Amino acid sequence: MRAGERGSATPFAIACLGLLVLLAGALGVVAAMVHAHRRAQSAADLGALAAAQALAAGADGCAAGGRIIGANGAALTSCQVTGREVRLRVEVTGPHWLGQTADLTAEARAGPTGSSQAAQPATQ
Repeated sequence: MRAGERGSATPFAIACLGLLVLLAGALGVVAAMVHAHRRAQSAADLGALAAAQALAAGADGCAAGGRIIGANGAALTSCQVTGREVRLRVEVTGPHWLGQTADLTAEARAGPTGSSQAAQPATQ
């Protein structure tokens, strides 16, 4: 080893460690966004099923769906009832990193099997 090369690996190791910390932070934000979207989709699916069940019983489907959505930590942003089919749109607060202000949304629809494409909740 030459005299001028002593300790030259330390700055390289610190730079690599900094890069790993940055990468771990970015992956953490992505994981939080995926989790929030899954939470939104679950709330939308459950809300749509509750709304369709309420409609079948003659009750207010949007109110029933809204209660289930709220209980799952989401907010109902849109509810459309067409016959016995219901379409819901929900929003969940997502991670706001580096100034990101958008929240995550999900949609679902449910209704009787005989209605057009409404046998199960749909995802977007």
